[in-house]
Amino acid sequence: MSDRAALAALSVHFAPHQVATDLARYSPAEVWQQRVRLDHSGRLSQYRPQDELTGAGLSCRFVIPSDPQWPAALAALGPDCPLGLWVRGYEHLPDLTVSTVVVTGNRMASSEVTARARAFAGAVAETGRTVAATLAHGVDATAHQAAELMGGRTLAVLPRGLDHAHPHAHAPLLHSITSNGGAAVSLYRPGTGASGARLKASAALLAALSHAVILIEALDHTEALRTAEAAVALKRPLLAVPSDGGIRSEGNARLLAEGLSLPCTDPAQALELL
Repeated sequence: MSDRAALAALSVHFAPHQVATDLARYSPAEVWQQRVRLDHSGRLSQYRPQDELTGAGLSCRFVIPSDPQWPAALAALGPDCPLGLWVRGYEHLPDLTVSTVVVTGNRMASSEVTARARAFAGAVAETGRTVAATLAHGVDATAHQAAELMGGRTLAVLPRGLDHAHPHAHAPLLHSITSNGGAAVSLYRPGTGASGARLKASAALLAALSHAVILIEALDHTEALRTAEAAVALKRPLLAVPSDGGIRSEGNARLLAEGLSLPCTDPAQALELL
């Protein structure tokens, strides 16, 4: 069994921290075999790592830490560093993650907020930096589109397998991103659907891949806020557009009030801070 197949299998069944200690001492194939022996349910023994990897690899590639395409920034996650990433456009990943700036915010965004997102993302892309977001409705999809309009490349982090977009309506946008020098990444093998836990884990991955996060507008307790909070935990610079006092920007207001983010009123100021 190859290390790639073993890591792909381990990533399906275990969180990274659950096997980190063993992987520091043994090869991925040895760790998988150990876990199969310890599993009395028979679930792992019925799993066929190489066959599963081959099937999933028809739509994307499983990139592992020993690959040259592996993003070095993920080392900041420590024992929570992914065992591997499913990637479409993997050959572009090293260039895309050199200077990645996340532009994120509410899914249900007003025309004023999406115009603001377009301005910030376009300005970031114009400098040659990679704009990263989640492909979600609202601010994130607008950020991807704005970067592409400026001729920039963009990185999408999805909370599901890369065989489908999330949301499904953004399949053309996903195709455009990966066909024009960008990439899409996921923690989850093809065929895996989105869930609350996967949204949360993907928010942490997005923050880890970033060099900075720009929060356009966010409600509290949303995926955009989770990305912002993960950025703070990882000591990534966080820029937040000041709150207009409305409930839809209460997340921005809290982060600014707690001194966890820098206020950023316009794209020019964002570029200066970056």
